[in-house]
Amino acid sequence: MVLKRLIYKCLLVTCLFSSFADATTLRTPHQLEWRGQESLDPISSTRFYYPVQMLYNRLVRQDESGAPSPELATKWTSNKTATEWVFDLRENVKFHNGKELTSADVVATINRILDPQRDAPVRAVLSIIQEVTALNDYSVQFKLKKAHSDFPILLMDYRIKILPKNVDQDKSLVGIGTGPFKLENLNVEGTTNLIANSEYWEGKPKLDGIDLIAIADDSARVQALLARQIDWIGWSGVTSQQLPLFQYNSMFKVDSISTGDWRGIIFKNDVEPFTDPRVRKALRIVTDREEMARLVLGEDGGATTCDTPVWKGDQYRMNLECKQDIEGAKKLLAEAGFPDGLDIDLYTSNTDTYFRPLVEIYQRQAAKANIRVHIKMTPSDSYWNDVWMKKPAFTALWGQRPTDQVLNEVYRSTAQWNESAWNNPDFDQLLDEARLTLDFDPRKKLYIDAQKMLWEEGGTLIPFHLRNHRVMMKNVTIPAVDDFSIRWNLVTKE
Repeated sequence: MVLKRLIYKCLLVTCLFSSFADATTLRTPHQLEWRGQESLDPISSTRFYYPVQMLYNRLVRQDESGAPSPELATKWTSNKTATEWVFDLRENVKFHNGKELTSADVVATINRILDPQRDAPVRAVLSIIQEVTALNDYSVQFKLKKAHSDFPILLMDYRIKILPKNVDQDKSLVGIGTGPFKLENLNVEGTTNLIANSEYWEGKPKLDGIDLIAIADDSARVQALLARQIDWIGWSGVTSQQLPLFQYNSMFKVDSISTGDWRGIIFKNDVEPFTDPRVRKALRIVTDREEMARLVLGEDGGATTCDTPVWKGDQYRMNLECKQDIEGAKKLLAEAGFPDGLDIDLYTSNTDTYFRPLVEIYQRQAAKANIRVHIKMTPSDSYWNDVWMKKPAFTALWGQRPTDQVLNEVYRSTAQWNESAWNNPDFDQLLDEARLTLDFDPRKKLYIDAQKMLWEEGGTLIPFHLRNHRVMMKNVTIPAVDDFSIRWNLVTKE
């Protein structure tokens, strides 16, 4: 009997060890963007980016070309004027608490976003919606204030995730989604643990779980990967300077992905001397964009751009040449009352891989036009709370977004994340007219005119779009798409 018990215990221990050894958990770092204020509510201004992508689903997602494709919605149709849209929902989809997804959840989710009393930056994206109603349990109708022939593109936004209808009445529902992973433990400043949703409507995820580890500093994330304490570095990836640490190391593999991600320098239009459009343009045209992209990103690190956030893969992209123009910048500054140049304080931090080299190269280039840039380094863990959108000049980062979304969300005068305080009624009118225009060619012209206006008068220097170098352990496979498009149920770790 004693021997049998001993054998049983040994077998039990073996099974437990085997189960532990077989578990595949992806260790993913996050930047601690909001200094512990991160929220699992997708529409919060301090949303916790990675779990928001893993816990929830959208109605519409990007396909491999970036076009709208079904997610929780199976199809959509509009009337002839594109003022009314009907979306059919996928049936038998379950939330993590076992409740079935219905149109009531979709209606409640959209109305939360549209609520003017709520701090939801993504409201600027959906402000065109007049009313959303449930036609039946699996069909939702959107009535728009004005026509919008590209309306499904708006619903691809990474924050428009469908929540249970009673989430405001029952706060325990925050974190409950229909996504491939479920929340097991929330520790924003430490490690947050997610486990696979075995009832996921697309099939059980290939991973058993995901650990989200707070690492605010860029160099610390690189060191953690080299020490094999994490499994990959996504989002902005690694710099061209860091890439050789992994390129020739058999323990790692690298994916290089062309994206619409960008890094920029923001000059707030409502703060002197940036209130003058001549000053703003001078500050932008001193840039040698090709040199900056090469030095910051490496030889194959990205594509230059003329201060438009619309990337080259987008159908509405403005194509323009913008060579460095030192004499033109001096002339504009003199006309604005700065014949001897000017001094500016530029705030940044090490929260992002590219910020420091970006501002140091800009400082050197701008000096040729007597623009004296004083770099102010700030703590990584407080940058997004204390610096971004608060200082007169600062660095910023944005992920890839469709034209309509990024122009409305970042530059419309009433947008909550209008970081440069750009306020131009003519620009807003162009965006409104583009949404009303059903024919593609004239609609494209309106979006290009809006981008040209930013080039002439805007306060945002966008020198390049990134080609992200994502590094992962050799046993990890993550789809080679931008972060917004990753289907987390397909990620593997062997």
